[in-house]
Amino acid sequence: MTTVYTRVASPLGELLLVGESDGTADGLRLVSLSVPGQKGGAVVQDGWRRAPEPFAGVIAQMEAYFAGRSTRFEVPFAEGVGTEFQRRVWKVVESIPYGQTLSYGEVAAQVGASGAGVRAVGTAIGRNPLLVVRPCHRVIGADGALRGYAGGLELKQLLLGLEGAACVEPVARAGR
Repeated sequence: MTTVYTRVASPLGELLLVGESDGTADGLRLVSLSVPGQKGGAVVQDGWRRAPEPFAGVIAQMEAYFAGRSTRFEVPFAEGVGTEFQRRVWKVVESIPYGQTLSYGEVAAQVGASGAGVRAVGTAIGRNPLLVVRPCHRVIGADGALRGYAGGLELKQLLLGLEGAACVEPVARAGR
């Protein structure tokens, strides 16, 4: 497998897409999709090969999503990324329908980590390497407020607005 990447313009800014490719037309597995300024976002490494061609399908799906013509992604993800707990959380996140939201507590309950586990769920969601296509922006506070997003609350609000999701304004963090 070769690590390949490309950059693509979007309403969120220039996105960095990283994948593993076996060199065949259908051999791309998405490893990361990062937005500008993302906390913990991918950074191009030595040895990675710039190759926009393998990402054509992903890019077409993203363009359709941003244009309002598509409500879901059919993108093969790289396997073995994240811990077992993170993968359980991400699976719940992937099941949240377009235009709808779940609270962190609701996600925690679905993975059997209610109570203090809500914080662990928030951490797992914050480590999602596939922003937009794994829709962690659809997870909000129990009161409907926007809380936490590796790409920033403004991008989270933009994505939820694009999807027509009902939510309240972002909440400022304490001390700001």
